Amino acid sequence: MKTNELSTCFITNDVDACRGFYQRYFSASCIFDAGWYVNLRIAGDGPSIQFMQPQDDMPTYSGTGIMLNFNVEDVDTEHARLTKAGLQTAMPLEDHPWGDRGFSVIDPIGNSIYIYSDREPTEEFKQYYKG
Repeated sequence: MKTNELSTCFITNDVDACRGFYQRYFSASCIFDAGWYVNLRIAGDGPSIQFMQPQDDMPTYSGTGIMLNFNVEDVDTEHARLTKAGLQTAMPLEDHPWGDRGFSVIDPIGNSIYIYSDREPTEEFKQYYKG
């Protein structure tokens, strides 16, 4: 199977809050917006994420167990930008031995958003990288 794009759609009653959050903090633009369903493109030409109000008997997303990972050029700049804009971090900005520097914030429906930049892993973790 050749996949052209992979995106995630969250079923939630908080579509408006999610739209506003990703537009404000992640430069998302609407590429489709029917009100009850929104498809957002992150930062111009980045990945997309969708939010949809439940239809019929669809269960809504419970807000646990999902981490969205954003690999960025300069995690320190993003951390400064987002905290200055008023976001609280759920995990502090720190270096990790597996090979990144990152922090996390929480979106309106409970998703953890991990924002990071790659770093050289420690010797302990280099063995786990394949290829």
